[in-house]
Parts: sequence; C-alpha cells; structure tokens
Amino acid sequence: MIAITNSRIFDSINKKIIKDKVILIKENLINKIIPKEKAELHKYDNVIDAKNKTIMPGMIDCHLHTAMFNCMTFHNFRVAQWEIRPELQQMYSLFHAQMCFDMGFTTLRDLGLATSRGLLTAEICAVRDSIDLGLFPGPRMLVAGWSHITGSHLDLIMPRAAIRPKDSTADGPYELRKQTRENLRTGVDVVKTCASGGGGTDKEEPDIINMTQEEINAIVDEAHNFHKIAAVHCFTPNAQKMSIKAGADTIEHMVFTDEEALQMIVDSGIYVTPTLSHRTDHAIDIRRKIGTPEFTLKKMKKIQPYAFETFQKMRDKGVNIAMGTDLGFDPEMGTNANELEIYVNLGMDNSEALQTTTINAARALKLDKIIGSIEEGKVADLIMVNGEPDKDVKILQKKENIEIVIKEGKIEVDRREGHNKSALTVAPGNWKIPDYL
Repeated sequence: MIAITNSRIFDSINKKIIKDKVILIKENLINKIIPKEKAELHKYDNVIDAKNKTIMPGMIDCHLHTAMFNCMTFHNFRVAQWEIRPELQQMYSLFHAQMCFDMGFTTLRDLGLATSRGLLTAEICAVRDSIDLGLFPGPRMLVAGWSHITGSHLDLIMPRAAIRPKDSTADGPYELRKQTRENLRTGVDVVKTCASGGGGTDKEEPDIINMTQEEINAIVDEAHNFHKIAAVHCFTPNAQKMSIKAGADTIEHMVFTDEEALQMIVDSGIYVTPTLSHRTDHAIDIRRKIGTPEFTLKKMKKIQPYAFETFQKMRDKGVNIAMGTDLGFDPEMGTNANELEIYVNLGMDNSEALQTTTINAARALKLDKIIGSIEEGKVADLIMVNGEPDKDVKILQKKENIEIVIKEGKIEVDRREGHNKSALTVAPGNWKIPDYL
C-alpha cells in the first residue's frame, strides 16, 4: 500500500489544485483521498513525501505510432522500411512505448503502421499483451487496426512502387467490413481509417477523398458492432462531415475546416486529436534529415499555418480536444508533452492544456470511468512532478521533473534522490543505430 502526502493534487475535472489531502493507494486503485490529519500513515508500506511536488493523473497520448521508424532509432526511415523485419520492428515498438512511459505517459493509443511486409497489427497487439502480462514495463496500450482503401493516404505511407502484401488494403463496403473483422479477430482495441489525403506522403493532396460515405459507414458500423472505437483521419471539412455522419468516435488531425463542420463536431460531442507536434518546424527539419522527399517537406510547411489556425478555431468554438501527437517518424519518441506547450502558445491556459492529456483524453478513449482523473475508486495511474505544471506545462518536457510514474498502483519510474528506477534498460542515446542505415 502507498500513501502520498504533502502534495499539490491536480484536479483534472475542475482545473484546480487540492492541498492538505493524502492519496491512499491500495493494490491497483486509488482507495481514499482524505485530509492529512485523518491519515494513519503508519499502516502504509510506502509513504511518499511529495512536498513541493504536483501529483497529476498519468498522461495519455491519443494518437501516435510506436512501430514507425522513428528518428531516435533510425537514420533513414525509407531505407529502414526495407532493411528492418517485422520481428525487430516489434521490439522497437516496445522500446518506443517505454520511452513515452518513462516520461509520464501511462496510456498510449497506437494507431498502427503499414510496412512492405504488411500491417504490423498483430505485432503491436503482442507488444500491448506483453506489457499487460507483466513481461515488460510499459504503458497501457490501445492498438488500432487499419481499414483503408487502395491508394489511400494510409496506403501511400509506403512508397508507391512497393509491392503490397495481399489484403493490406480493401475496397468497397463488404471488403472493408471483412478487413475490419480480420483486425478485430487479431485483437485490436480501435479501428482506424482514413477519409482524406494527408501531409506526410508523396504527391497526394490533402483534399483527395479516400473513400465513399458507404465505405466509411461500413467500417464504423463494424467497429461499433464489436464495441470498439472508430478513429478517422480527417484533414478536410468534407472528410470531417463524412466521419460525423458515419458516427466516428474521434477525428484525427483536422488541418482544414469550415463553420458547418465545426458546428457539426460541437453538436456531436466528438473528440478531436490535433497532432500539432508533427506540424512544427522542428518536425519538418527532422523529416529532412531522415530522408523525406522535398515535395513532402514543402507540403508539410504549406499546411502548417492552417493546422494552427484550425486549432484556435476549434478551441474558440468549444470543440472537445484530446491530446495526440502523431509521433511516428518524427518528432522524437518521449517528447509527447511538447504538444501541450503548442496548445498553450495557441491560446489555452496551462490547466486547460493538462485537461487534454488527462480527463479529455480518457473521455475520448471511453476510459474516463477508470483513468484520467484522481478520484477514489479509479485506477492508480499517477505521476509526481517536480514543480507546478498547471502554471507552466513546459515543466513536463524535462525527464528530471517526472520524478515518479505509478501505473496501476505500482511505482514503475522513480527518480527521487536515492532512487534510480526507469522504464528503460539503456541510457538515452546509448543504443546503437543500425549501421546499414
């Protein structure tokens, strides 16, 4: 049993700080939150003095790709697509997830990957399962399976000339239903599809329609038939409207929009993950260094201001925003919290930004009954932060400030003086990058 005392507790639901309370953790749950004078601390195995620290819910990233060939582990992602087998990339997926976990992200929604050897759906599900079984430390993972058409944005993440394994894509509502069912049988938690073009692929404009309304309806319907969430990649107003009509659960990216689409989103209550870390100049510079074609770099720079402007429109309109980064090829794995600084720079206050990665994200993933806030009876996913992130979210970007990470009542990361526990088994930067890349 764990007791945390003398802390500032961030109430993610009401955006306020609670003081003079003790958090009592029993097994994997937050058992009680009681006044300090009523706590019988002598009964607890581990009493953590959190003076001058902030306790907040474990952070959640609603959109990333742990199995991508990230800039932290590969010099050139285009070469890596051919040189790295799925078995090894599965190990990198675990490693990347642990990088995020080590920085206080206790839940990740992994939205999949396609490679020259097919979708890595089963491999990423196995990473999730190995963590759940206690074989490795790591975050709670929700894994997506892709249901997408030939020539879609998701298909074009692979070079156009690459040979596609059979069943990598599907066309027409019945084929897409079958592909979705295959992914569900594999064990996915989320169904991911694509209604528009995107920004990180070659010679494909964002306004290209990636499927018919009938096709997207079929995919979302199959996801809901199996009580799963449907996430839809949507760069354009038309794609957003199609997704809402289909009953999608989350909208990913939203680079362009219009008043009609915004109002439909507000009325539906759907959550949007902005993924702005992938839109920064820093991300574009990384993509240049790891082999991205100039055409794609120019496209990424061209859409950048629209993404930031749309975020401000969403916030002003009252759209539900859940934090998502799109970490994949870029930026660096583990820098998820940088997304929050972007939100603040675009008009959110610090506490509002913290809500996007806690209670809002939990609601978007339909997990708010168990995580996302510090309440009695919820799962004990907590982080102890050195400082006051509710006043300055940039604090969360420094590893030394993430002093403790607790997942399901167990201390998984501990950087307090006299402690040296990490989710990683190798010091940052000490791993080798494959020579042939």
